[in-house]
Amino acid sequence: MATRKLKFMFAGGGTGGHLFPALALAETLRILRPDAEFLFVGTRDRIESRVVPEHGFPFRAIWISGYQRRRILRNVLVPLKVVVSLLQSFFLIKRFKPDLVVGTGSYVCAPVLFMASVIGIPTVLHESNSYPGITTKLLARRMTKVYTAFESVARWLPGVASLDTIGTPTRLSLGTVSREKGCAAFGVDASRTIVLITGGSLGAASVNRAVLDNIDKLLALDIQLIWQTGNADIDRVRKSVGNKAAGWIGPFITNMAEAYAAADLIVARSGATTVAELCVVGKPAILIPYPHAAEDHQTHNARALEEVGAAVMIPDLELPTRFVEIVTALLRDAVRRRNMKEAFQRFGRQHAGTTIAKKILELVE
Repeated sequence: MATRKLKFMFAGGGTGGHLFPALALAETLRILRPDAEFLFVGTRDRIESRVVPEHGFPFRAIWISGYQRRRILRNVLVPLKVVVSLLQSFFLIKRFKPDLVVGTGSYVCAPVLFMASVIGIPTVLHESNSYPGITTKLLARRMTKVYTAFESVARWLPGVASLDTIGTPTRLSLGTVSREKGCAAFGVDASRTIVLITGGSLGAASVNRAVLDNIDKLLALDIQLIWQTGNADIDRVRKSVGNKAAGWIGPFITNMAEAYAAADLIVARSGATTVAELCVVGKPAILIPYPHAAEDHQTHNARALEEVGAAVMIPDLELPTRFVEIVTALLRDAVRRRNMKEAFQRFGRQHAGTTIAKKILELVE
């Protein structure tokens, strides 16, 4: 018997941490239901407006922004943006007629999910962090289903009966690339130890500074780097490194599967997507939480992994004094790195995207 053509609307973005789980889930649904239609909703000036079309999905923008905790004057238009984004979401939903709307957290998905719930369309909210953001707290009770990556989220969402802990959808290519192919993609030497440094999709100035301040000590360890600096720091980093044979240095990594495959040790922020991807690839990591993340959720994420022995956490303020010492200690301790890898694999949920996609299909079919 022929199945009807399904339509899925996704809302999420602002940062890669909220966008990439949505893309991973949409790609999984596209494999399971090749005839399905998709529409992504986000903001015009953030990462989703560029990356979503690159992945072959239609994109529409709404006028919304988050509350600026440190720049109060920028919040003057927030009430107006909320009203406008709700109206825009209403008309997008009426025009597209989705069978189900998926949100992956952040302010971007709030008006879309809220309006879908008002209209009566099934809604799914995914929370990747160990501590739920304000959007999740406000909307969880209205959702048809809430999926989480950490069981600890439940205690922050009392009375939400629809909650189910499954994990975070990750890129389908993760874990499918050989180390040799990963090294070749970045032009680094597979016979040497490779350290992947990434501050997230926008880069991390403090992490870049810690690496630059210790670049000679790091290279003396006979390592090569795959270093994502972010657009803001790329010129400064390249000028400071100069002709030193540091490895690959670039503003953004699009082929993360190859980067993870090449790496023996990973230095990263502890956003939800990074944590989920580390659990899939099972690589030892040094996690440096972004200190200004909403509700300090990155510290919660990093601490959860440190407690099970999968990672080492360095608070941002301690980078100048502890960074090179911890990197050196881990590179010289192969047994500890192997134990960290095993801890990641025990902690991770490697098929979260497929599991959630199948549950979504059950909801709409």
